[in-house]
Parts: sequence; C-alpha cells; structure tokens
Amino acid sequence: MPTGVAMRDVREQLFQAAERVLLRDGPSALTSRAVTTEAGCAKGVLHRHFADFDAFLAELVRDRIARLDHQSAALRDSAGTGPVADHLADALTTLFESVAVAIVSLVTSRDELRARLRETTPTGVPLLTEATAMIASYLAAERDRGRIAADADIGALAPTVIGAGHLLFADREAAPPNAGAVRKMVTAVIADVVREP
Repeated sequence: MPTGVAMRDVREQLFQAAERVLLRDGPSALTSRAVTTEAGCAKGVLHRHFADFDAFLAELVRDRIARLDHQSAALRDSAGTGPVADHLADALTTLFESVAVAIVSLVTSRDELRARLRETTPTGVPLLTEATAMIASYLAAERDRGRIAADADIGALAPTVIGAGHLLFADREAAPPNAGAVRKMVTAVIADVVREP
C-alpha cells in the first residue's frame, strides 16, 4: 500500500497477514518484511504500531489467546447437552484447524517471543495452556452435571486431550484429520470417566 493511504484496523490487518504467512510458509518464513508485504503496506507501518517484531508477535499470540474466551464460553454452555466426546472433538477441531498449530510452532521456535509471553503465561506453552484451561473448565461443568465421573482427574484429562489433539493436527503437510479420527481419539481418552447414558 503506498505511503499516505490510510489503513483501517492496522493491527488486525497485520495479524491476518502474519497468519497467512504462518499457514502458507511456516514460522521460519515469518519476518516483518513478509508480514508487511503480505498486508500490502510499508515496513514502517508495523514499526509505528509495535516496538519491534517480537512485540508484534507477542501481541498476535495474546490476541489469538483472547479469542479462546468466546470458544471457551460456548463449550461450557454446551455442558449437559449432546455427547461429551462430540463437544470435545468439535472444540479441538475449531482450535487446531485455525492457526493454533502454527502459533505453537512459532512460540517454541523463538526464544525472545517466549520470554515476552511469560509475562502473561508464566508456565506451559502459550495458547496450549489456555486451551487446556478451556477443556478443563468444560470437563468440570460436565462433572458437575454427573456426566463425567466425580473422581475424574480433570487436571490430567484436559492436557491429555489437548496434547493428543495437537499431535493429530500437527502434520502441516497432510490434510487435517477427519472428524471421525478426532472423535475416536477423544473417546479413547475419556472412555473411563464418561457417565452418559
């Protein structure tokens, strides 16, 4: 975009451009030049809105983490209705068919980014940690309704569901797993604790 042409919602345009680069070319290709080229703007636009490229990446990750709040609320609201495995499989598919797998790769590959994210996510892998909390909250809601065993170890189940889901979706070269494969994995993980009719 030529200098002097106003961009609307610059942050979101830059975030979307970064996601496209991540999904298409992977974390190693994500540079400030790649982002601004993809967004169709001058490189200086990014630096006018963010202190440096790692500050931009940290805000991108935090923005995507914040988007989990809506998904988490919807998942919790589904407690008590429909099969638990279906809700979990749908949540994993929504989470990991997005840019989440690429963001996890980005976070694990950039030391400075991880250091900045420690301010808001002091333990675990940012995005996966919050996704685990989303699954734990849902499982707790189902336990409260008697659809998950009262003695179920939600602290172990939630990261197991997220970890297994991440592994299913992590292969960027192949197509994402089909719905049946995701549901089969979830069903295996929660089989001993589900108390649905």
